[in-house]
Amino acid sequence: MKKKFTGERLETHIHNGNAINHLHRYALASNFIKNKIVLDIASGEGYGSNLMSECAEFVYGVDIDRETIENAQEKYKNKNIKFYEGSTSKIPLENKTIDVVISFETIEHHDKHEEMLDEIKRVLKPNGLLIISTPDKYFYSDKRNYKNEFHVKELYKNEFIDLINNYFNNYQLLLQSYLNGSSLIFEESIRENIKFYKGNYVRLESLFSNPHFLIAICSNSNFKRQNSSIFEGSMIMKSSNEYENLIDKIYASNSYKLGHALLYVFKYLKRFFKKAGKDK
Repeated sequence: MKKKFTGERLETHIHNGNAINHLHRYALASNFIKNKIVLDIASGEGYGSNLMSECAEFVYGVDIDRETIENAQEKYKNKNIKFYEGSTSKIPLENKTIDVVISFETIEHHDKHEEMLDEIKRVLKPNGLLIISTPDKYFYSDKRNYKNEFHVKELYKNEFIDLINNYFNNYQLLLQSYLNGSSLIFEESIRENIKFYKGNYVRLESLFSNPHFLIAICSNSNFKRQNSSIFEGSMIMKSSNEYENLIDKIYASNSYKLGHALLYVFKYLKRFFKKAGKDK
């Protein structure tokens, strides 16, 4: 039986800003994985591995939770996907077998950062590429006075860059912001040049740019630098509205009302006879 949703992993019944951010990252990754062998580390529910399998030669999804892996194996049947149980510090793959490693919102969930990067370098081919994202601790946590219960060790931007520099000669740092149904990814160097506004017919005002997430594309070889991009989230939001409308229809249906009424009577009788038994 599937475990109760905890919020730790994104699942495909979730239709919100978090889903839009994750899908934008996988869209970004699609520029690098065509006909490549890919590792999706901390693959979770498996939707990302499945999306990438449409253009990659082969995708390995690795996650630390056995039940999550079993569910992914059952749900996603493409011949060029394989799911394994494993951790970021013990990846169940051979040395120098992977072209591209994808790691989205993973490194902050543990404190073995060096061990994780060591393992990624071990499985990557010499000219392989890593695309990794993580919250920027300053904007994601400090500035909002926010604590994510599933995060063990978040990184500030300079700490993230230092970690990447210890393992790769070449990288591009991108920032990600979520704005009213859409995700924006842009190069860190142009952050101060982008203006954000909000308002209505009465008042207009500017917003501070507070990108919550860092994304690094890393390699020891040259790769194509990415331009700014937008993920327009209306399809996800439409799915959310359709799901809510379906739930409303179920609650309004005669069959639900009848079942609810019968259940109420059953519960009442159960309480009545239980009380009568105690009074004897």
